[in-house]
Amino acid sequence: MSKMSDQFPGKESLGYGEAGVGWRSEDSALVDHNLAMILRSSSYRLAHADESLLESEDMRGVRMLLEITKTQQVLDAEAVDSTIIIFGGVNVVERSVAQKNLAQSEAAAADDPLNRSLQDQLRRSRTQLGFSRYYEAAREFTRLVAQDQQKGLHSHVVVTGGGPGIMEAANRGAFDAGGRSIGLSIKLPGEPEPNPYITPELCFQFNYFALRKFHFVMRSAAAVLFPGGFGTLDELFEVLTLRQTAIKSPMPVILFGKEFWSRLIDFDYLAECGLIRDEHRNLFQFAETAQEAWNLIQAFDADACDASAPTSSSMAA
Repeated sequence: MSKMSDQFPGKESLGYGEAGVGWRSEDSALVDHNLAMILRSSSYRLAHADESLLESEDMRGVRMLLEITKTQQVLDAEAVDSTIIIFGGVNVVERSVAQKNLAQSEAAAADDPLNRSLQDQLRRSRTQLGFSRYYEAAREFTRLVAQDQQKGLHSHVVVTGGGPGIMEAANRGAFDAGGRSIGLSIKLPGEPEPNPYITPELCFQFNYFALRKFHFVMRSAAAVLFPGGFGTLDELFEVLTLRQTAIKSPMPVILFGKEFWSRLIDFDYLAECGLIRDEHRNLFQFAETAQEAWNLIQAFDADACDASAPTSSSMAA
């Protein structure tokens, strides 16, 4: 038969310290310290306030849902339901900056005329000076859009990727007119801060390209694409694919600068090869000036409005 002490362990086995110290739970300093540790414990933290949890691999789906929902809620609260997308290169700068860059390239190339890299940079700088006209055109286009929006002529709000180059120009034009514009920035290594012309309450930062694309397209009433690199081409073909497959409803897709786009992409050749249908070439239009691009969108809006207006026969019915 076991002894009573075997069935009920003594204080020593339950954490009793040296003689005269007492139970651990009777040590108020130790208890206070333990409570403090509880309150600081990540397990005690509310799940939605636990950053380490939210940033974990397992919570990727939750983070994606948050990125969709936050932007949706803000744009709904700001009554933004129609946008004009502006895409274009980050390296397209305004004329004064392009002139400064060219002067620096000329000086560097003159100091070392046999340096092929410097000669290539000089050539690019000259091209960029010519491309500065696209910066000014993007700025002028969005100024026109914002002016008419403020007059109550339409509800479109300009949306860009929030960065430099053509995106900066587009947000800047709306800013010049005192209008609103959206910036959908993306978190990238070495990416600068958003350009300073975005409406503060309409500037967002994304971690996922896919969700950024989602918010670019879902409210879009038109897209205007200026010369750009891989990112611009990515967005162009996404928009054209959505239109081609009729997933996206009809809207103007305007390529600014026919000479650039026709040299870059041979759409006629795609049709000749049977890789796209002839009518797919009608999914986009070209424009050479800000006013021409804006006129194309206004004409589309007017046609859409006329098409949706009730006819006399339908009203009689």
